[in-house]
Amino acid sequence: MRRRKFLRVIANSALAVSAVPSLAFANHPTDKRHLQFVFAQLKYRGGDWNPHPLSVTPLMEELMARTSVEAATVRHEATLQDKDLFNYPFLYIAGKYEFEPFSQDEVEVLRRFVSYGGFLLADDALGQQGYGFDKSLRRELQRVLPGSEFKKLPVGHAAMRSYYLVPRVGGVRIVSPQLEGITLGTSTPVIYCHNDLSGAWERDQLGKWSNQCTPGGETQRRDAFHTGVNLILYAMTENYKEDLIHVPFIRKRMTR
Repeated sequence: MRRRKFLRVIANSALAVSAVPSLAFANHPTDKRHLQFVFAQLKYRGGDWNPHPLSVTPLMEELMARTSVEAATVRHEATLQDKDLFNYPFLYIAGKYEFEPFSQDEVEVLRRFVSYGGFLLADDALGQQGYGFDKSLRRELQRVLPGSEFKKLPVGHAAMRSYYLVPRVGGVRIVSPQLEGITLGTSTPVIYCHNDLSGAWERDQLGKWSNQCTPGGETQRRDAFHTGVNLILYAMTENYKEDLIHVPFIRKRMTR
């Protein structure tokens, strides 16, 4: 399992200041919290690292309502310089605009992160391929994983059925009905959505949806939540859902 390799290598790294927890749970100091899933969001220089600041809590509430996962409802803001970065194996990066290049040290940190069990979810809030956030993300991932390329993930990919069977990817807009990913070996540690997932998750301070989902409305929003839950479960469990024995059980969840 790549998670075991991640823990073994990172535990010996000078970048880690405490024991790294298993799966995608953060290592909180209290007994109650140390097994919680934590949604860590990457802060970077330039651009707009935080296009939807109120998006994480609704997703965490959905995750806990639909699964047995305990989650922190408040996100953790992380940078590639943080000494405790490897305590948060699930990392989310979003934006609309171009951002500054990572330093060489940051490139090496992110390379270790995704190579030894960490999971990176990228979310384009602008939805214009070849411009803005998309341009910068592709540039930086080429530095992190030279020679790699994003490829469209098939509907049968484990990330599309780790909890729900998701035939299409939701979001505020449908730029692409498929996720893209960079696969290393048998797993896909980098997954990219062009549809602005977090814009569909976000509620304002009055509890109303912050953004309309077009053209599919609330069905499209539901797909965005299902996609988010699936990607979290995929980050935690990797490829075991590829076994067809799980498919009938997952189908029952599609009606929830």
